[in-house]
Amino acid sequence: MSLKIKNFNWKLFFLLWFMVTVSIVFVFPYTLTTQSELMKHLEVPVTVGQIIAMQLLTNGLLFGLVIGIGLFTANKIGLGLPFLDAITRREKITKPFKPIAWFSILIGIVFGFIIIGLDTWIFNLKKIGLVLPETVHPPAWQGFLASFYGGITEEVLLRLFLLSLLVWIGNLMTKNKDLHPNIRILWIANIIAAVIFGLGHLPATKGMGLPLNSFVITRAIVLNGVAGLAFGWLYWTRGLESSMIAHFSADIVLHVLFAF
Repeated sequence: MSLKIKNFNWKLFFLLWFMVTVSIVFVFPYTLTTQSELMKHLEVPVTVGQIIAMQLLTNGLLFGLVIGIGLFTANKIGLGLPFLDAITRREKITKPFKPIAWFSILIGIVFGFIIIGLDTWIFNLKKIGLVLPETVHPPAWQGFLASFYGGITEEVLLRLFLLSLLVWIGNLMTKNKDLHPNIRILWIANIIAAVIFGLGHLPATKGMGLPLNSFVITRAIVLNGVAGLAFGWLYWTRGLESSMIAHFSADIVLHVLFAF
């Protein structure tokens, strides 16, 4: 991955913005299914169509800012999307993509099964007398569409934006002017991003009807955070495309192959 600071890539910015918007649309069927019980109790005089339109507008504006900051800070620390950046700049790709793609798929599948194992044997909700409603298990086609949201939008937010920003701030605090971020800063930022990734799932968890007790909160942090650490490592070693592919692959395992 090139460590040369380049001019802001507007083509990549708009490409990511488009990808994020499409993935937000794709996740709506999954969200409406898993949050159906919560929707029944909403006393807001708006239709589902109006809710979707408002979500698209607010998320569109928010992610425009998120992507802009993410690309700016990633460029400052020598990270980013090496393959899409080269393509949109019409530059030569310096690394073969296929080995990275296959490795990322493998990592995603492995961590998908790790999450299933942890959820089955350690964080099984039945241990504390909780049972998820049937709506928490949407059909496989909805899980497939939702996987694009995880692979694209969540990686843009958690890795491109948050992890890059934390590393950039860490560089400023340690007065590191080298484009090679300190490995300790990278791991600290990665852990923080992974924990926030887990905490970010709590609103959806509550929407499923689960109480936010210590067990449920720990479950959300561990199950999502363990994969988040792997995605962050892929991001700074192979590029955001790698973490996107791995996240998408993990979600396919979780929400398609085991959609029950």
